[in-house]
Amino acid sequence: MGTIEPYETAGGRRYRVRYRTPGRRQTDKRGFRTKRDAQVYLNSVEVSKAEGTYIAPSRGRATIGELSAGWEARQSHLKVTTAAGIEQALRIHVLPVWENARIGEIRPTQVADWVASLSAVRSPSVVLRAHGVLLGILEDARRDGVIRANPAANLDNLPRRRKTEHVYMTHEQVMKFAEGSNGRDLLVYIACYTGLRWGELAGLRVSRVDPVRRRLRIVENVVYVQGKHHVQTPKTHELREVEYPAFIDPLMSEQLQGKAPDDLVFPAPMGGYLRHARSGERWFKRGKEAAGVPASITPHDFRHTAASLAVQSGASVKAVQRMLGHKSAAMTLDVYADLWDEDLTTVATAMNRAREKKCGQNVGKSGSGKKKKPRDP
Repeated sequence: MGTIEPYETAGGRRYRVRYRTPGRRQTDKRGFRTKRDAQVYLNSVEVSKAEGTYIAPSRGRATIGELSAGWEARQSHLKVTTAAGIEQALRIHVLPVWENARIGEIRPTQVADWVASLSAVRSPSVVLRAHGVLLGILEDARRDGVIRANPAANLDNLPRRRKTEHVYMTHEQVMKFAEGSNGRDLLVYIACYTGLRWGELAGLRVSRVDPVRRRLRIVENVVYVQGKHHVQTPKTHELREVEYPAFIDPLMSEQLQGKAPDDLVFPAPMGGYLRHARSGERWFKRGKEAAGVPASITPHDFRHTAASLAVQSGASVKAVQRMLGHKSAAMTLDVYADLWDEDLTTVATAMNRAREKKCGQNVGKSGSGKKKKPRDP
């Protein structure tokens, strides 16, 4: 059992706790203002030794700055865009506040205060990414036995991501958008009828197009990060095939004419990969004006439109999932639950029709449906 000893300082009496580690090495911790605080600490040490969860205080002296480089290097499995976002969050939001903080001294309330202050000036997505970086660094330390618990875990004040409202175009609006898009008609049609992500459109090569079966094989996704194009697998790493409608055949034949198998189907005007389209680009603005769609529409709404048109055509959740390349049907439902709202009415109507066929339209007042006889007075 350890001991508690008082000692004098310029600020008054303080208490020192002396004890032996599980390895029988004597150590101490000083600076307690009251003997009670010292006793509480000593009791926690003895309990952790008995349970085999003791962690030497010296291990918690490592700082977030010292651990961050190793943690970031271990994220090499992530997509380029995700890795770039993590690097930015670490550099701009985490290290300026936590670089010199010793991990053994960080308290949950400190992290909660940081999240609150950041939430007051930044969007939920920025706050959640920054918190995720700090959480990850501390979680690695916890798994290594450097700290007992992760002070960034289980916070109550994390913001929620705001879901943006989807814009869905009709068949007629897609046609008008394509016709007004200054030569981007095939691009618009493919995007709105197959749901390809912009990077998948940019990375599509002639060899991946089967005009006989009207199939596109999606194996690459091109992203533009920090001034460079990066070619990687599709977002969920799932390779897939999508089929485009027959009315696109003439446009596709014209687009492929004279191209080599390794050529891009949709190259940039000056060659090379297309950069991600922006709502303010001339061709997009012209298409938007021709279609008469909301000003808030973005190129990503082409993908939303594809989901909407597929559902209107009777496609199942599983078919839409495969077309869009989602990881699961649950993800498709989570993103596009509003497209299946009418299914609730369809189900209720079908159930009512089935009941009427079996039981008729009348509903009795009692459980048996029979009218009860009045009692004799």
